[in-house]
Amino acid sequence: MKNKPSSNIITIGLAIFSMFFGAGNLMYPLYVGLHSGANNMYGMFGFLITAVLLPLIGLIAMILFDGNYEEFFGRLGTGIGKTIIFLCMLIIGPMIAIPRIVTLSHTMIAPFLPITLLQEVTTFSSFVFAFIFLGITFLATFRENRIVDLLGTVISPLLLLSLFSIIAKGIFTGQEIIHISALPWDAFVANFIRGYETLDLLGGIFFSSIVIHILKNQMGGMVGMNRNRLAIIGLKAGALGTSLLAIIYIGMSILSLYHGHDLTGSGDLFRILTFKIMGSHGALVIGTAVLMACFSTSIALSAVIADYFQVHLFNRKVNYELSLLIALLLCVPLSTFGLDAVLELTAGPLLYIGYPVLITITFCNLAYKLFNFTPIKVPAVATFIAALVSYFYL
Repeated sequence: MKNKPSSNIITIGLAIFSMFFGAGNLMYPLYVGLHSGANNMYGMFGFLITAVLLPLIGLIAMILFDGNYEEFFGRLGTGIGKTIIFLCMLIIGPMIAIPRIVTLSHTMIAPFLPITLLQEVTTFSSFVFAFIFLGITFLATFRENRIVDLLGTVISPLLLLSLFSIIAKGIFTGQEIIHISALPWDAFVANFIRGYETLDLLGGIFFSSIVIHILKNQMGGMVGMNRNRLAIIGLKAGALGTSLLAIIYIGMSILSLYHGHDLTGSGDLFRILTFKIMGSHGALVIGTAVLMACFSTSIALSAVIADYFQVHLFNRKVNYELSLLIALLLCVPLSTFGLDAVLELTAGPLLYIGYPVLITITFCNLAYKLFNFTPIKVPAVATFIAALVSYFYL
């Protein structure tokens, strides 16, 4: 693969798609159609801005920083930068993202599981499921240099095949669209904010470090002389991955628009809706879609957090494998709290105050690399104050 840049682009592009497309991404696009009705176009436009365009911008900005998130956040000051990185790691790791993946996957596939104990979602069954799920994640993430190949050549094709099968059948068997009274502007704003909950801007920033690291290894000694080439390959792969995201999101919103009658925005909406479309014989397709989506993002997030633990928390005194094990064990407690509890954390002030600040930092850093725009502290503080006031008082 070292001598075939086009193969790199396709493999890494598919890997980027599967990294982004996790548990929440099986829910939130369905909510767009379900809550927007005839104004689905406006709702999806808002959602695509924050769930596709922003992650791509974050990826581009991070590529310009050569995948170095310390330098990316360090422009705010060393102490502040390290604090923000630590908070981001909590969000994408044991505090929100990985527990959400575990609880949502259990909720969605519980009826299909062969073990009777796991077919009902309880605290104990969630504990057992979390150990099984995270154990498999550990085995898949154990060899760090194989992650992109695993995601790009195995998990992504299976995920895309299962999703396209569901979407295609759903479109061809569509009923009358659901009737929702949402106005175009309301649909746009609601789903613009809903895109925050995918957490994919964080993914764009932190996944890029994995992609760049692997791409450098594949290109070998050429990288020092061909940094522009590395950036171009990364950008093309990012564009491919996020384009696939957009296509799937649009298709999924159409599914809920035409098949979402009498359904609510619950955590198992994807399973209920796809059963309605595929019938009982579609269990294999549904299960494949859920597991591939959940494992792909779990693997990528775990690799990012393990690398952070090894390098920054343990100062390389602990190897990658032990760092990975510790990171995954820290994800177990919240994974037993149930889906509703984890989703409440996702929609909390940490996200709705922190995410606008992260957006501002991303745009300031992009402008810094492209146009030598140096201000970052004042815009970040101003955004923080505005978001704080908006969340608590408006």
